Amino acid sequence: MSRNPVQILTSVFGYPAFRGDQADIIDHIIAKRDALVLMPTGGGKSLCYQIPALCMEGTAIVISPLIALMQNQVETLQQLGIAAAALNSAHSPEEQERVRTAFLNGELKLLYIAPERLFAGGFLDLVSRCEISLFAIDEAHCVSQWGHDFRPEYLRLAVLHEKFPNVPRLALTATADEPTEKDIVERLGLSFGRTFRAGFDRPNICYRLTTKTNGTSQLLNFIKSEHNDDAGIVYCMSRKKVEQVAAKIAATGRIALPYHAGLEPETRQATQARFLKEDAVIIVATIAFGMGIDKPDVRFVAHLDLPKNMESYYQETGRAGRDGLPADAWLAYGLQDVAKLKFLMQNPDKTLARQQLDRTKLESLLQFCESALCRRHLILKYFGEDPPETCGNCDNCLEPADLFDATEAAQMALSCIYRSGEMFGAGHIIDILVGAETEKIRKFGHDRLSTYGMGKGISRPDWQSIFRQLLAHGLLNVDMEGYGGLSLDESCRPVLKGDVTLELKKSPARPKGEKSTARQSRNFANAHEEALFNLLKSVRLTLAKEQNVPPYVIFHDRTLIEMAALKPQSLSAFGELQGVGRSKLEKYGATFLKAIDDGAA
Repeated sequence: MSRNPVQILTSVFGYPAFRGDQADIIDHIIAKRDALVLMPTGGGKSLCYQIPALCMEGTAIVISPLIALMQNQVETLQQLGIAAAALNSAHSPEEQERVRTAFLNGELKLLYIAPERLFAGGFLDLVSRCEISLFAIDEAHCVSQWGHDFRPEYLRLAVLHEKFPNVPRLALTATADEPTEKDIVERLGLSFGRTFRAGFDRPNICYRLTTKTNGTSQLLNFIKSEHNDDAGIVYCMSRKKVEQVAAKIAATGRIALPYHAGLEPETRQATQARFLKEDAVIIVATIAFGMGIDKPDVRFVAHLDLPKNMESYYQETGRAGRDGLPADAWLAYGLQDVAKLKFLMQNPDKTLARQQLDRTKLESLLQFCESALCRRHLILKYFGEDPPETCGNCDNCLEPADLFDATEAAQMALSCIYRSGEMFGAGHIIDILVGAETEKIRKFGHDRLSTYGMGKGISRPDWQSIFRQLLAHGLLNVDMEGYGGLSLDESCRPVLKGDVTLELKKSPARPKGEKSTARQSRNFANAHEEALFNLLKSVRLTLAKEQNVPPYVIFHDRTLIEMAALKPQSLSAFGELQGVGRSKLEKYGATFLKAIDDGAA
């Protein structure tokens, strides 16, 4: 095999040229230097260690906490004719022994392994007996105590530098703010290496947020109107909600499967396999699902509950559109979501520093939700980039919000909370403001408050929007240990006294994000081209079932789209398609050329 990275890229992986910093990173690793790579999901991180592994002598060890990712990548590499294997608990003892023997005999170019297994059963001693080309540490943010997915076993990876000082180490992640980045460098001992920042932008994802009225109904409408034949992931906070939402989607005739930690491991594994190997499957899950899923054609990620912070939101939405084709990140949220997160932030078991960090991250997330600025601008700025003011591919750019002077309305709300004793939830406070006649108001004598009926000129949905934004701006606190009672934060004093002007977003006539803003993910020149694409998909699915691998391991949708458009008539022309390397040309060229010929006939 050639040791030229460009030749390997074209002949093995079937891509015409490197993207972004890939070539520089690969050259850096081949020169046996350490590096940290920050690159968005779908940006081509795996090539940054796979190609050096093929250029260098020995075996590359890829450390990942994710069994699903290991399996995905091993299947993909084997399709390309590359000697790769994984060593994890999903394999039988016999299979594990076979992999160990192949590794010891120098028969593998890449070996995927979990950090726990790396340090178990004397495996490091086995490593010391083999020739190692490089260590790739995937999901490197797991090493940081400030990260959103801290895993203590990652801290032990610093020993690799001590035991194997001449083996280059490549740490990779798609999610790291500045404190996390510094922590990764320090804890893995990468201070003498180089950091490559490829940027966090995912321009193909359309970010959309909508006010939650009836979340499940809104979700069903979104799926039916925009993604009726697409694979997608729906995230919910609780296991119970996951089960309920999956059942409601399934009742519409779609394949919708629940996934959470309460299910049997065999069930979770079977669910994940169906998602990878079948078309148009929807997974409804807690955050337990999706890490390491390499499925490129997820066309939407929907949240029915707010994620924990911006890192979680970015990582979860990043599971959409890994193939670079248009995809949606859709989120429905309401006042209760904000209150829940405010409560979850109050954890006395955490250190003061951690509580302060959580508070800062939460405030960033809520400001993202309530801001009228470009969503992409806010995401990229959070991760330390200097983005343009608008992107043209988010709800705030496509449907700009109007702002209004909310100082007087905020003063009414704050005064009403104070006068009623700072112990009632938003619903009751709104009842007081609009002058409702309820038993609760009569019981507590709140119809005698000076604020009773003061806000009649503002509709209930508008009041809900105002309270949500007051919470997001940190002017209110919520007591979730009791009954969700609202209280004033010290920071509200300037607004209450009229020393500052407060501008808030107007509540739209309909919830934002309900209208489709997504672009067509597949643009065909004519009906025949679309029919040929569907025929090629069926051929791909048949081949995938025969080999028991996900269809995208054979070819991505992007390759099939190009195939349908260009209609190659020879093996040499077929080999020019993006994603068609030497191995896949030999395996599948004749089969797909016949399908193209049949389609033309």
